[in-house]
Amino acid sequence: MAPDVSERYTVISADGHAGGDIQDYRPYLARRWHDEFDAWAAEYVNPYADLLAPIAYRSWDSDRRLAETESDGIVAEVLFPNTVPPFFSEGNLVALPPTPEDYDRRWAGLQAHNRWLADFCARTPGRRAGVVQVFANSMDDALAEVRWAKEQFHPFGGILLPSVPPNSHLPPLWEDHYEPLWQLCAELDVPINIHGGSALPDYGEHEAARAMMLIEIPWFSHRAVWHLIFSGVLERHPTLRFAVTEQGVAWLPRGLETLDWFYGRMTLAAAAEAKFFGAAAAQMSMTPSEYFARNFWIGASFLRPSESPLCHDLGFDRIMWGADYPHTEGSYPYTTEALRVAFADWAVDEVRTMVESTAADFYGFDLAALRPIGDRIGPLVTEVTQPLAPEDWPSKTTCNAFDRTQILRSW
Repeated sequence: MAPDVSERYTVISADGHAGGDIQDYRPYLARRWHDEFDAWAAEYVNPYADLLAPIAYRSWDSDRRLAETESDGIVAEVLFPNTVPPFFSEGNLVALPPTPEDYDRRWAGLQAHNRWLADFCARTPGRRAGVVQVFANSMDDALAEVRWAKEQFHPFGGILLPSVPPNSHLPPLWEDHYEPLWQLCAELDVPINIHGGSALPDYGEHEAARAMMLIEIPWFSHRAVWHLIFSGVLERHPTLRFAVTEQGVAWLPRGLETLDWFYGRMTLAAAAEAKFFGAAAAQMSMTPSEYFARNFWIGASFLRPSESPLCHDLGFDRIMWGADYPHTEGSYPYTTEALRVAFADWAVDEVRTMVESTAADFYGFDLAALRPIGDRIGPLVTEVTQPLAPEDWPSKTTCNAFDRTQILRSW
């Protein structure tokens, strides 16, 4: 049956970014940190062009942000970090974890961000789900922060998986150090997010190093998937829920196939891989792809037309579309066009699953309460069903959805 011409989608973006301006964080710091914060803020030079540009307000100006996202058909957002918290040298999504010597003040800065985010979400009740951060240095601090956030955020975007770069001073994710965190998140049903850009090592500032960072960003984010699967975390905690966000989807079919191959070799009694590398796999009751299908969801930001067909194979009911506002690679102000290039040939109920109900269920949005807003501002269903030829794609955008080189990236 053809959709009603006035029917609209209630779009929940599973990938947005927000954070305070530097001085916005000061009220959220304990007074004992104020002098040190003032000295740090006076000397800090922000390295991010988008946070120095006239559009920087999009990260922290609640009213202007809401007006812009509504004008683009976005009803609600999941909010990941975006700016530089107190005592950080770079944005908190990609920042290295603190050293033991720097932990106390970095933790104070991160808590300031989390509390700023709680207030920012509260300004639009029911329409923003904040993702809070914890460090892996202290499990006691991390657990207390998870409990605090569970009480404060409604809906709750969950936590960002603690960043554990390779060769850092922190234990890798397969160590028992993290068991209390997995246990608490399972007990409280807290989503755990793995966002692109996390767990990066220190590349330095050499031109070549910066290029390598861009190329390798996805791979370092992907690593957590097999760390969690082969370490037995999902075997011990079958109800844990993870979202892999802003990492594309093209890597997953071949990636899961490869993990299953390794698992097969590790459990094949006659294989050398089983003898020397198979102890962990022997404790697994399912294949890696089966764990992924049970425990993982995909925050598929600005899907390319070349990626969209893969959603059928991965299970479109596990896909959560994201606009990535306010980043320049995001879909604003062309969200309807981005949905057209990804979903024009999809059934309406399938599109609703990917842009509405899966994210609502995963993050706890009240979709019934949001529906009247979607009926007023959301993209028209009939418009999204209209294909958009490449020659008609928006030209004044750098959004990946409209990248004319439609490759399937393997990582």
